Amino acid sequence: MTTWRIRDFHPSDLDGMLNLWSAMTSSGIEPVYSLSEVLASCQADYATVAVHGEDVVGAAVARAAHEQGWIVFLAILPEWRSRGIGTALLASIEHRMAPLGLTKLSALMPDTETRVDAFTARGFKDVKNLRFFERQIPVQRAELGPLAQLGGRVLPRDLWENVAGMQREKQLLERRLVLPLAEAELADEFGVVPPRAVVLFGPPGTGKTTFAKAIASRLEWPFVEVFPSRLASDSEGLAGALRRTFTEIAELEHAVVFLDEVEEIASHRAGDPPSPTQGVTNELLKIIPAFREQSGRLLVCATNFIRALDSAFLRHGRFDYVIPIGLPDAEARQAMWQRFIPEAVVDSVDVGQLVERTVGFSPADIEFAARSASQRALEKAVYAPAAVVASAAGDSDAADDGAAASGAHLAGSAPAGAGANGRRGPTTEDYLEAISETKTTVSDEVAAAFLEDIEQLARV
Repeated sequence: MTTWRIRDFHPSDLDGMLNLWSAMTSSGIEPVYSLSEVLASCQADYATVAVHGEDVVGAAVARAAHEQGWIVFLAILPEWRSRGIGTALLASIEHRMAPLGLTKLSALMPDTETRVDAFTARGFKDVKNLRFFERQIPVQRAELGPLAQLGGRVLPRDLWENVAGMQREKQLLERRLVLPLAEAELADEFGVVPPRAVVLFGPPGTGKTTFAKAIASRLEWPFVEVFPSRLASDSEGLAGALRRTFTEIAELEHAVVFLDEVEEIASHRAGDPPSPTQGVTNELLKIIPAFREQSGRLLVCATNFIRALDSAFLRHGRFDYVIPIGLPDAEARQAMWQRFIPEAVVDSVDVGQLVERTVGFSPADIEFAARSASQRALEKAVYAPAAVVASAAGDSDAADDGAAASGAHLAGSAPAGAGANGRRGPTTEDYLEAISETKTTVSDEVAAAFLEDIEQLARV
């Protein structure tokens, strides 16, 4: 006599489902789908249970995707196996999904699962030579709305790899920030508390914003930049707007929050009565501890003038690390030049000379010089031949003819990608000329002060 029966899943069966999940995992079998996915399908898709009295002894859960059905979960308590319950559960699921007109019903099983009799008895075939690939989508659909309201975005995955050079800084950020955040469970085993807030400091143009974005890209977390200048016009005032913004950020499961030029709202407090800036600083000092209590997020504050920050702002317990981002070394400068020089001419350019001539240049300075050289080379390729013709002729008519020749070239008479004189890109001389006329962002005095800041304030 049958002592069990099959029926549809009911919300009151939740405890029974948890018991089945526990029985499966305790036997060393890790289900393909997560518990949250299984329970979600119980509510929204198709689920049947085998019960003895009111006790759940087995369950099958499935979902449909277009014309194919997928068995999400099949489990039976150990003491109830070998009684045909699994086959009956699969038959019941297939019967309930029949109105969908499915052409195929499939199941993904962990490779440690050896009890497959229910599937073979029901006519399932064990398909050989298949591998299962899975990728977690970092931002869930429910988060897209709040993320858009905050002006946040998901950055391309390759930003970290595209940071040219700066290997020392990249290695430090990778080990101190990315590793414990990306491998949170492993970090927990070693007693490492993932960082919640860091300060990046250094001279202007050294790439602090680029690194903040690269960290978000590396983690595949949404990037949210907070602009104090925009919040200042809020009806609640800057302090109120800042508080509300961080409350909204708390709705995201993961986020890298970037606050640039933080010295504008966290400068030294002084004077009596308190100034509006002091009120904002006080509010930010309250926000950071609350932010730190939430996992899955990282606050990155950047400053060009770390000495201007209020002493309370940098205390231990608020920021895990205070990391210097300095001027690029020779290896970094070489990587940057090779990135900015067009591929067609890079082999003919003396990159080593450019690296030597740009000591003290920031990444922004190098990019400006490279773009300037390319622009100058383009202009020479287009206009120089006409100027030579006009000069040789020595009269205004020749000059007019030269201008006409230039105009004809601009209209497309020269081969695509080449100037009238056959030049196809900037030369070493073009780059050296641009370098000589580039005003560096970081003066010797600022560079020296930065080294002092590293000694006194860095915490890595």
